[in-house]
Amino acid sequence: MQDLRIISAIAPDRRGWLSRRALNGLGFLICAGGLGFAYYVQHYLGFEPCPLCIFQRLALLAVGLVFLVATLHGPRDWGAKIYGVLVGLATGIGAGIAARHAWLQHLPPEEAPRCGPSLEYMLQAFPLNETIREVLTGSGECAKVDWTLLGFSMPEWTLPLFVVLGVAGVVGNWRLRS
Repeated sequence: MQDLRIISAIAPDRRGWLSRRALNGLGFLICAGGLGFAYYVQHYLGFEPCPLCIFQRLALLAVGLVFLVATLHGPRDWGAKIYGVLVGLATGIGAGIAARHAWLQHLPPEEAPRCGPSLEYMLQAFPLNETIREVLTGSGECAKVDWTLLGFSMPEWTLPLFVVLGVAGVVGNWRLRS
């Protein structure tokens, strides 16, 4: 009897191939992989992230943490819906930041904003709300494309990542069984 409970806990739901807990765990692993890749690009390939890149990392971290807590908690009914809403909010913020960043990168050079102070300096010198406002308005360093894969820059890759994670997280936590 104990063996059946263990197997049923790790096996896919009979009504479908994916349970809510498995989806949340997969979402967490994807976020961890995305963050790992970002740190690989920074530390091993030598590309320094701009302030918008750092904000995207924070958003991906928030999404990953919501997925992790939802996986460990394994909520039912309304609890799962709350996790779905939290995933939707975090991915919406991340997608908005990524979209803004991609838009800045597509501006003609003469229309790109001027370079501003570093994020570290802004965090030390300005109040948090002013720092966030300054970062989200973008700077010249955020308009620069240093890295591409298949012709797409990092924010052009993270934008669909946030959208897919958001849709999967919301729909999965609202529709799938635990």
